[in-house]
Amino acid sequence: MARTSPALDTAGRRWSLIAAAVCLLPLLLQLPMPQPVVIAAAGVLAAGMASRRTAPGWLRAILALAVFGLVLAQGGMQFGRDTGCALLAGMLAIKPSELRTLRDARSLLGFALFAPFATFLLDQGPLSLALGLAGAVLVLAALARLSEQESGLPAADVRHATRIGIVGRLIAIGLPLALAAFWLFPRLASPLWGIPDLSTARPGLSDEMSPGDWIDLIADDTPAMRVTFRGAEPSTREMYWRGPTLTQYDGRTWTASPWLRSLPPATVEHGTPTWAYEIALEPTERNLLVALEMPLEFPDGMRAAHEYTLTSARRLDRVTRWQLRSAPPTRFEADLPDPLRRLALQLPAGFNPRTRALARQWRAETADDGALVERALAWIRSDFAYTLTTPLPGRHAVDEFLFDSRAGFCEHFSSAFAVLMREAGIPTRVVTGYTGGTRNRYGNYWIVRRMDAHAWNEVWLEGRGWVRIDPTAAVAPERIYDTLEDRLGADGGEALLPMADLGDWARRAWNDFVLGFDAARQQRMLQRVGFENIDTGGLAALFSLCAALALGWMLWLVARTERERDPLLRAWHRLGRRYARLELARERHEPAIAWAQRVRAARPHDAALVALTRRFVAARYASSASDATLVRALRAHRPARETPR
Repeated sequence: MARTSPALDTAGRRWSLIAAAVCLLPLLLQLPMPQPVVIAAAGVLAAGMASRRTAPGWLRAILALAVFGLVLAQGGMQFGRDTGCALLAGMLAIKPSELRTLRDARSLLGFALFAPFATFLLDQGPLSLALGLAGAVLVLAALARLSEQESGLPAADVRHATRIGIVGRLIAIGLPLALAAFWLFPRLASPLWGIPDLSTARPGLSDEMSPGDWIDLIADDTPAMRVTFRGAEPSTREMYWRGPTLTQYDGRTWTASPWLRSLPPATVEHGTPTWAYEIALEPTERNLLVALEMPLEFPDGMRAAHEYTLTSARRLDRVTRWQLRSAPPTRFEADLPDPLRRLALQLPAGFNPRTRALARQWRAETADDGALVERALAWIRSDFAYTLTTPLPGRHAVDEFLFDSRAGFCEHFSSAFAVLMREAGIPTRVVTGYTGGTRNRYGNYWIVRRMDAHAWNEVWLEGRGWVRIDPTAAVAPERIYDTLEDRLGADGGEALLPMADLGDWARRAWNDFVLGFDAARQQRMLQRVGFENIDTGGLAALFSLCAALALGWMLWLVARTERERDPLLRAWHRLGRRYARLELARERHEPAIAWAQRVRAARPHDAALVALTRRFVAARYASSASDATLVRALRAHRPARETPR
């Protein structure tokens, strides 16, 4: 017959619910809205069910279906890393609805430990680690409370601080082994297994652009990359971080050309000055890279297409660092072959008739390509406005922008400008990336945020090649109405900027010293302590040695903790173990002197044991002085050998 688990007391239930909630918190912080709010509400409802004797099964079923339905619906019925993590969070939130017994509590706490691990699949920042560690400590403390209940110890007999302190000491015992594993375990150039893909990619640049689709990207103020310059720095007006170049247009969407990706990089003549810098790129789940215009060379793992779209050899699922040098171009592909010219003039038929008519009129009136470009920029400067509030585009999106609304943001300006120039016979393409950046006041680096995403154009002019044209920058300042800073309330948040910079500086330090601790940095660390060019076998041997020392340290601490601290009792117990080997062990209920007399009756030649035991009893129970002489006597006493008959 199966043994029934004891009912859970109030203190055990409280500890279990708090520990599970703290484990769930870091995972909820990584999920997109409204998932965290709904899952948290489901958790509160499930915790309320736990306080009742019984909860209707149909109510728990409805709660589970509601949570799972929301997660799957928001994920577009696509299964990936974020969907799986959200489902795990939902299951953990409704798990307390069946919290009744000690077995239920242990099941909940064991399941709760999966939440911090799932968090690290989505984010590996210091806050996630701190909250995960707090959850793990509380889980161990809750398990200790459950053990106390099982042994019959009332909750009031152990203080909360004492219980947490015991768990903290246990964690400290294992800390040397954890540090040895972090610093010395051989680092692989690539992981043995990949991290599961997200069902929806993180905000970032992509191979396509449709006017109006970037509103979610440019409303995201999280960092896209951090840039550290070595030496001279460009001005913010010169900070054009080049990303994907888009050449194909179907009347609605601009996309990159797969054909150009297969061609070698075009010839670029660089000017001065030269900027040396390092980019720490945040993960995007894609392989697209950016660089300051124009890179002089490409480091290992980076590839450049013909139009200088930069890609990585592997998916960017972690923070990556790229050492680069760039200089402004003076001539960029001065000779344009006919196939590339035709590609840069291609327009679909049946779209934007008013724009096409205007371009043909301008071409008839203006023979010089440079003058025609300036005419278009002057029109934008005089008649157009910048705003994020734009209507949904129709079939003739460029006509609607140029002749009706005359207001939009960078996607609208770059797309319309490219169509207008192509119809006028000027090869044009759209370039996406980032512009500008913000210097961190606590660190010598620049933050480029996702909200700095931008789209501009390149036109091909005789003798100069591809020339950057930014039509959005031509908008007159008095016509800039609805900006991202206005929506985010930047003016009211000036007082919080130092705190934001401090937080980002701490996150950068975490990325550098923890997430960026790769094989190269491991080798540099070992070289500083005298290990030059250690190979994988030597590193494994060094790790094994340090791990063995750490395990020995742990065993010694555990043995020392369990060791009797009173030297008198320690010597007395050793004496008892000597006689136990002769099958004369003292019973738990047996007084010390009675035991000594029993031993003497069995072994008359051990008469000295009785006198020694009386001295011990006097020192232990009669408040007599216990000196080192008695301790030495107990340690030295051995059972007498029997005299042969």
